Amino acid sequence: MELSLTKLPWYAQIGAFVALAVAACGAFFYYYEMPVRADMASRRTQLVALRSDIAKGVNTAKQLPEFRAQVADLEGRLSNLRQVLPEEKDAADLLRRMQTVATQSSLEIKSFKPNAIVTKQLHAEWPIALELDGTYHNLAIFFDRVGKFTRIVNITGLDVKGKDRPAPNSTITATCVATTFVLLDKPTPPAAKPGAKPAAPGGRGA
Repeated sequence: MELSLTKLPWYAQIGAFVALAVAACGAFFYYYEMPVRADMASRRTQLVALRSDIAKGVNTAKQLPEFRAQVADLEGRLSNLRQVLPEEKDAADLLRRMQTVATQSSLEIKSFKPNAIVTKQLHAEWPIALELDGTYHNLAIFFDRVGKFTRIVNITGLDVKGKDRPAPNSTITATCVATTFVLLDKPTPPAAKPGAKPAAPGGRGA
C-alpha cells in the first residue's frame, strides 16, 4: 500500500511536516550542536588554563632580574666566605704561616699539637694547641699579625705565665688554642634525631 502526504487531510499534512521538522531539529541538536558546544567548553577551559600559565610566565619573567641579582649576591657572599674560610687543601699552608709568624715575632714554639677536627654542617674547625716562649711584647706582635690574616683564626684559652728566672728574650710562657675554619665542599647532612627511624628505600619510614 502506498502512502502519500497529498492524500492526507491538510491538518495531518501540517502535523507530519511539524513532526519531521522537530525530528530534524532534534537530530541537528544531538549530532551537531551538542558536540560543538562540548568542544567550545573544552576550548574555553584550555584557554583559561593557557591564560593562567601565561600570567605565571609573565610574573616569573618580571621577577627574573631580581632572581639574578639574588644569585649574584649569593655568589659574592660565597666568594667572600672562601677568602676567610680556606678550603681543606689550603688549611695546612695557613697553619704553616702561623708557625712562620711566630718565628718572625721572636717567639719560640715549644709545642704545636693539632687537636681533633670538629666537623660542622658547612665547615670544619681545625684547632691547634700552641705553647710559646718569649716576651709580652713579642706575644702581642704575634697576635697582631695573626689578626691581620685574610683567613679567620681564633685564639682562645690564652694562659700567660711569667718565668721565675727570666732571660732578655724569654720572660713568659704562653699556651693557647689557635683555631682555623675550613669550608667544606659538600655540606654535612644534619644528624638524625635520637629515636628517629630511617626512611625505607623508595618510601617513607614507618
